[in-house]
Amino acid sequence: MIPRYSRPEMAAIWELENKFEIWKEIEVLACEAQAELGVIPREAAVEIRAKAAFEVDRIEELEATLNHDVIAFLTNMAEHIGEPSKYVHYGMTSSDLGDTALCYQMTQAQDLIIEDVRRLGRICVRRALEFKDTLCVGRTHGIHAEPMTFGMKWAAWAQAFKRAENRLLAARQYSCAWGAISGAVGSYSNIDPFVESYVCEKLGLVPDPTSTQVIARDRHAHVLGMLATVAATAEWIATEIRALQKSDTLEVEEPFMKGQKGSSAMPHKRNPITAERVCGLSRVVKANAQVGYDNVALWHERDISHSSAERVVLADSFIATDYLLGKLEWILDGLVVYPERMQANLEATRGLIYSSRVLLELVDTGMLREDAYAIVQRNAMIVWDDIQQARAGKTYRELLEADADCPLTAEQLDAIFDPWAFLARAGVLFERLEGLGF
Repeated sequence: MIPRYSRPEMAAIWELENKFEIWKEIEVLACEAQAELGVIPREAAVEIRAKAAFEVDRIEELEATLNHDVIAFLTNMAEHIGEPSKYVHYGMTSSDLGDTALCYQMTQAQDLIIEDVRRLGRICVRRALEFKDTLCVGRTHGIHAEPMTFGMKWAAWAQAFKRAENRLLAARQYSCAWGAISGAVGSYSNIDPFVESYVCEKLGLVPDPTSTQVIARDRHAHVLGMLATVAATAEWIATEIRALQKSDTLEVEEPFMKGQKGSSAMPHKRNPITAERVCGLSRVVKANAQVGYDNVALWHERDISHSSAERVVLADSFIATDYLLGKLEWILDGLVVYPERMQANLEATRGLIYSSRVLLELVDTGMLREDAYAIVQRNAMIVWDDIQQARAGKTYRELLEADADCPLTAEQLDAIFDPWAFLARAGVLFERLEGLGF
């Protein structure tokens, strides 16, 4: 991922320096395990631990000739260790090193994403309670529907982030935290399974019960799929903010920093550019998930058709997801909210949003539903047409009061045209936030 869309802590996990540091630790731990078994001298393992080192530039220099990154790494290590280096990588194959290290990198990266999601969840819970009683209009199909509160949107987002946290934790356990040091085709032909268990325990990983030289890539596909789902959740929220920030809606705005300029041509503009960036990067993460699925099918016990692809998509997906979640955190934490505009939009359809309660009240009088629907709709369409033509006209309530077929009293209409009547049970949505535990 390009530096523009990277945050330092996540980017560092995918740098060569970190990868080779993990490789070094795996090789040293494997030597220590071999010493425990008596396969190599204990003093050799001690010396290997003391002298093990590498230089990224030197590895790249060697790889230019060797055309094999693992051998280049081992050659560079041997330059530091000297004679005991003959015991390094003893009985192992390249995938034992690369796959175990990659899984460890994924656990490092997954931990950052989990924390990102938890911070977002806490923000959403806090702001849900902040706007618990802030009226706004709900929209279905983009059209005004019934009254709701702005806090309900935040409550839905908080629940989404809890689901994301649960999925990410499961993916970390079942798809990230694995290791395999089982030899050429996974048969432990030249290495004792104890080495695998020892190394994995030290790294906080679990031995793959049946690797075939490679750790099966359905695990990696699952991780990429979970990142894509998290990114899609972020895109959903960012899309809602973009929609609410439109000039003809303008119920919220993402933060607009001092000195910021909105348009090179139109100085009045305050565009939702950060929310749009979240949406754009989510498309990258979602597309990368397909590469993960394509990487599952390998030839026989191993090929490396997956290798080049996943070097790109795993790093890019983790880095992009971390970045877009950071941007979404900034947006949500500082989101500017306009309750007065929400109230104005709530009233913009002149009472049409109360049609469902009018319908139910008419049915409760004993009227057939179809007859009630006819009264509700014909009066509603008069108001609708007036609004679309920008004509002055009566409100929905005024038309109902004048309709000889409508038997509802003024007292009944007062109760119907109260927005809070829709929300008598909405408190349960906020009670459910108490147990989220971010």
